[in-house]
Amino acid sequence: MLSERLSKQIEFIKEIDKIKYIQRKTKLFNSDRPENDAEHSWHLAMMTLVLVEHSNESIDLIKVLKMVLIHDIVEIDTGDVFLHDPVKNHINTDEELIAAKRIFGLLPEEQAKEFIDIWLEFEEGKTKESKFAKAMDRFEPILQNSSNNGGTWNEYNIDYEKVENKTKSIQYGSFNLWNYAKELIHSYYKKR
Repeated sequence: MLSERLSKQIEFIKEIDKIKYIQRKTKLFNSDRPENDAEHSWHLAMMTLVLVEHSNESIDLIKVLKMVLIHDIVEIDTGDVFLHDPVKNHINTDEELIAAKRIFGLLPEEQAKEFIDIWLEFEEGKTKESKFAKAMDRFEPILQNSSNNGGTWNEYNIDYEKVENKTKSIQYGSFNLWNYAKELIHSYYKKR
């Protein structure tokens, strides 16, 4: 017989399986297949492990890993918002907060609170951990698009200034990664 705590945790685990079905606009490296949110979150976690040394500040690695693994779980309810969406402008925190409370609320109370607090910290982007987590979130699509001859930048006719404006926040988490990202962006638009 499952305890109430374990039962809630299992229910949450079953619910978050739905993240595997949330398709993103960005394609996998050197591929025509769209990435799903689960693949994206896993990739950000691995990038965090590998690139943590490039953080502008010393950070709590476990906290950043939690952020990148849970930041898009709310999209089970809200769907993915394309970074360059002209309508939502990637600012849908109210809608996502409702989703966070529902989904993380499936967990035992203290775990639900921890996950909501971590999700909110990521969304606010004010701590050194959230800045690095957001840097990972913005950096991955740049790597993907550069491996796909412009990918979504080309597909949706996104101009250089818009790409740079939407991704320059990388610098707040990592100057090194932002310098590399700028090179990739510039290189693509120079040959376009």
